[in-house]
Amino acid sequence: MRILVVEDETKVAEVLKRGLVEAGYETDVAYDGQIGLRLAKSGSYDLIVLDVNLPLLNGLELCKQLREKDELTPVLMLTALGMSDDIVAGLEAGADDYLPKPFRFNELYARIKALTRRRHVQAPLAVATDSVTPPEEKLILADLEIDFDAREVKRAGKLLQLTAKEYALLEYLARNAGRVRSRLEIAEAVWGLNFETGTNFIDVYINYLRNKIDKPFTPKLIHTITGFGYVLKLPEL
Repeated sequence: MRILVVEDETKVAEVLKRGLVEAGYETDVAYDGQIGLRLAKSGSYDLIVLDVNLPLLNGLELCKQLREKDELTPVLMLTALGMSDDIVAGLEAGADDYLPKPFRFNELYARIKALTRRRHVQAPLAVATDSVTPPEEKLILADLEIDFDAREVKRAGKLLQLTAKEYALLEYLARNAGRVRSRLEIAEAVWGLNFETGTNFIDVYINYLRNKIDKPFTPKLIHTITGFGYVLKLPEL
């Protein structure tokens, strides 16, 4: 398994490479964003460990440009501890997971294993039902229409433009319409990561969705259940 580390701090990069090699991963290192992007676009890596702050091309822009060509290679973004804005921006740019600095190697290994496992075992979002039934191809709620096969979303007949993560979040809520889902459940289902208390990226993405599918329309369909989480449903009369 090959991993690309894009990290400009030489000592950090060397420690990462040494630890990953000792763990059995073939590891390459890039010390700036431009070289990192060129290597990442080669498509020869199973996972990319990417720092946010890089010279020549920052990690967020690198991830955005990579996602224009490659939507599958997992990206683990390294962020400063407590920088929730970096976390949200990284996920919005297309990163699959994040790890705040400083971190322990066992945390890094766990994230790498989870991300590479998900890459090779692609499964649709599960719907909790009493019996096994094929997933619905469409959901219609008020004037909201979601075509799961085409990955298209319309509200009042208007086609809405959602990012990949916004759509994934909406699909999860839609497949669980009427059922309250916690931030932890959303984080695990949509991003495949454990929810870190003190970060607000779930709330940020809910706000993104509201601005696109709720704010310009009536009735409002995404509801906050204080102390529990979020639910997609018709408002109660």
